[in-house]
Amino acid sequence: MNIKIVPPATPQETNLVLAENKVDTNTVEFPTTIERRKSSLLEETTSEHLGLRYDALGIAAHYKRRPLQVWGRIFTVLAPAISFALGVWFDRKLGKKVKTDRRRAVQLREMLTRLGPAYIKIGQALSTRPDLVPPVYLEEFTQLQDKLPPFPNELAYQFIEEELGARPEEIYSDLTPDPIAAASLGQVYRGRLKSTGEEVAVKVQRPDLRERITIDLYILRRLAAWGQKAVKQVRSDLVGILDELGERIFEEMDYINEGENAERFFELYGHLKDVYVPKIYWEYTNRRVLTMEWINGLKLTQVNEIAALGIDARYLVEVGVQCSLRQLLEHGFFHADPHPGNLLATYDGKLAYLDFGMMSEIQPPQRYGLIEAIVHVVNRDFDALAYDYVKLDFLTPDVDLTPIIPAFSRVFADAEGASVADLNIKTITDDLSELMYEYPFRVPPYYALIIRSLVTLEGVAIYIDPNFKVLSEAYPYVSKRLLTDPSPELRASLKDLLFKDGRFRWNRLENLLKNARNSYDYDSSDALNQGLEFLASERGAFIRTKLVDELFKGVDAFGRNVMHNFTHLLRERVGVTAITEVPGASSEEKETLEHIRNIIKILQQGGNFDASKTIEQVSKLVVNPNVQTLGQKIASQLAQKAAARVLRELLVTEEAQVRKQLPAGS
Repeated sequence: MNIKIVPPATPQETNLVLAENKVDTNTVEFPTTIERRKSSLLEETTSEHLGLRYDALGIAAHYKRRPLQVWGRIFTVLAPAISFALGVWFDRKLGKKVKTDRRRAVQLREMLTRLGPAYIKIGQALSTRPDLVPPVYLEEFTQLQDKLPPFPNELAYQFIEEELGARPEEIYSDLTPDPIAAASLGQVYRGRLKSTGEEVAVKVQRPDLRERITIDLYILRRLAAWGQKAVKQVRSDLVGILDELGERIFEEMDYINEGENAERFFELYGHLKDVYVPKIYWEYTNRRVLTMEWINGLKLTQVNEIAALGIDARYLVEVGVQCSLRQLLEHGFFHADPHPGNLLATYDGKLAYLDFGMMSEIQPPQRYGLIEAIVHVVNRDFDALAYDYVKLDFLTPDVDLTPIIPAFSRVFADAEGASVADLNIKTITDDLSELMYEYPFRVPPYYALIIRSLVTLEGVAIYIDPNFKVLSEAYPYVSKRLLTDPSPELRASLKDLLFKDGRFRWNRLENLLKNARNSYDYDSSDALNQGLEFLASERGAFIRTKLVDELFKGVDAFGRNVMHNFTHLLRERVGVTAITEVPGASSEEKETLEHIRNIIKILQQGGNFDASKTIEQVSKLVVNPNVQTLGQKIASQLAQKAAARVLRELLVTEEAQVRKQLPAGS
């Protein structure tokens, strides 16, 4: 077996390690069951004395007593950054093309690597943005995902023994002599469990990681606090955003937390088609060591290699987008770092998610607000979009929205007249960023990681297919949610979308149904049934009343069209000129009829429509008191409308006869 074992630690070293990690030498042993092991680890993770949770005030108090250390770190960051900037400036003066200069790209990548994990993560984020970063720099930045310089094996093996209570060769029958990947927070070995023979990935955390991360977070937080006070244009809670990021990074440094995240991710999204989540081995996992199932696959950005296996990389991106939509808009628990190193195409054509350290949550009000905002962007309802930004906490309720609404129109206007869904998220966020300087917007802390997740995923998508549009791919799912989600918030949003100035917009319903049927898990029978149930409920009273009028108009227009065609036939073809030709439906009514016909076709053709299932559901609803009331209203209104028409026709006829009998000129 290829394992190099570190020499036993001296008693003094052992005591230092045990003191640091609060381990009782009398209780270090392997647990007998996974549940016991997992339970004890979770207890340790929540212990405050281990310092595993992000504490901004505690970190500030720590570094305020160490000004020399802080200034030393500032100089360590500024010196190479200024040197690099001067070098780029000098190159430009000499006429060199910096964008294509691999030497400068390598220099920048090495500088970020030396500066540590916080700056490596900045490079990782840039590595997914081919629309922002020149190709030469992009190629170098991709190495920051999993090709960083590793730390010595001796330290890694020592951590394994300290964290798991046994030497590596007692746990693994095989372990690669060198790490197969090294990222910002840890490095990964490929191994095989001695107990079961299963192939595993063993992730070991970098030494001194917490110290290096906290000092950078402290400096950045101080800069953020200064920026909020000194720069009037800054209205966002920069400190809150930094604290949110700090909490996520501290969670990422705790591998127990990552294991819990992986299991929760599997429970929520493991059932989705072609999504794969690796198993966590709790017997061999602790705070600084994580053992998980080994996944054979290729990075999602290795397009040619994936194609050689007969797998469509673009399809896997679509799988990732659909999974992300459910993360952000359905359950709220989302992967905040979906860069190419964390997304693998398995050899059997599935999308495997890795590295569950940086996860976050979005609460229901924000989830519903995002759905509504997407709908209003696609449908160009900029009045409603302005109110969405109030609900999402980007604008305070007292802000005057009057000048902001036309500003939204400018941001989302496309010169070529294409659909807003054809825009990409990066374009929208960039345009909105400019808007935020002009108007009193603020960026809530929860938003930063959402944008990081979406923009990173979109960067991967654009790398694979430059024409990929995340918003366009998202709208079918959003349409499905609007049509099927029973939540009061989305029902209200659906009502606002379908009604304007008291008129029902059949074209909007048709567009929703067209888009929804492109969502892979959409069932039109279920959607129709839920719609009927909603109409029969008290919450559906408003729509019921409006639909009565709209249905009558449709029936009336259809009847007039039939009579028009019949009387026209009698006059023109048969020659019965004594019959007055009945006027047909107006152009607007004909358009409505066309929408209704299209809606019926969509319901029949798409989304696993089951007529028998729908008939069964309708038969159940017939006995519902609300539905019976609805039927009575429709029948009553139809009778009233019919009676009014008969009276009107009679009066018109009598008036015409009277006029005929009057002398000319009277």
